[in-house]
Amino acid sequence: MLLSTLAAVAVATPPPAPAPPASPPSSTGYPTEALADYVIGCMAANGQTQDALRRCSCSMDTIASVLPYDDYVKAQTVIAMRGQGGERAALFADVPQLRAMAQKLRAAQVEADFRCF
Repeated sequence: MLLSTLAAVAVATPPPAPAPPASPPSSTGYPTEALADYVIGCMAANGQTQDALRRCSCSMDTIASVLPYDDYVKAQTVIAMRGQGGERAALFADVPQLRAMAQKLRAAQVEADFRCF
């Protein structure tokens, strides 16, 4: 009896849905999630309008054309760590190689602002 009850529960309970696969890189080499995340954040800062969507998409495309995705991720990490404050943040601010990474992203963002906004 117990065995048939367990079997009925097992049949009635569907298996969990598999995790969605990671999105393939776009034509820019950036994963779709990274592109969407940037555009959503940009629109939050610049308005939820069709014009902001176009400008923010342009901005991300410009950054992607200047900076390979791996460099973008590294620079984003450096910038995020610098914003934490404290001793660890000082490590990210004082190392010339890390400072150069962040400067490359900032320069790409300035170029994107110039072209798109």
